[in-house]
Amino acid sequence: MIREIMRDEYFLQQKSLPASPLDKPVAIDLLETLKAHRDECVGMAANMIGVAKCIIVVNLGLMDMVMFNPTIIKQEGPYETSEGCLSLSGERKTTRYRKIQVEFQDMDFKKQTLEFTGFPAQIIQHEVDHLAGILI
Repeated sequence: MIREIMRDEYFLQQKSLPASPLDKPVAIDLLETLKAHRDECVGMAANMIGVAKCIIVVNLGLMDMVMFNPTIIKQEGPYETSEGCLSLSGERKTTRYRKIQVEFQDMDFKKQTLEFTGFPAQIIQHEVDHLAGILI
C-alpha cells in the first residue's frame, strides 16, 4: 500500500526500534511508496511513512533493496555534500563517506554484509540517519 509521507519533525527525530519478521508488510509498503515517488526519491526509511522501525529501502538503479536493521560498520573517504529529503523542504549540507560497509538483514531475515560506494552509499547513509532520528 502506498503510504502518506510523514512530515512531523518531532516524530522523525525519534529513534526507530529494531525490526522483526512481523514487520515485512511495512517493507512492502515502503517499496510501493518509494515506487510511487520514483521521480523525486531514491530511498526511504520506515519512519518516513509513520512507522518507527529500523527498515530502509534503497534504489540501486535496476532494483530496490530492502534492509532490516542496517548498521554501517565501516566508512571511508569523507566528503561534504548537500541533500534533500521527501519529508523535509529544501536542501541541507552534510558529511557523507564515499565507501561504506553495511550489516543488515534481508527480506528473509538472513544476515548480509555488503559494501557500497558513491551515490548508493550516500543514499544508505541518509536513510540510516533517519533511523537514528537524525535529520539533515
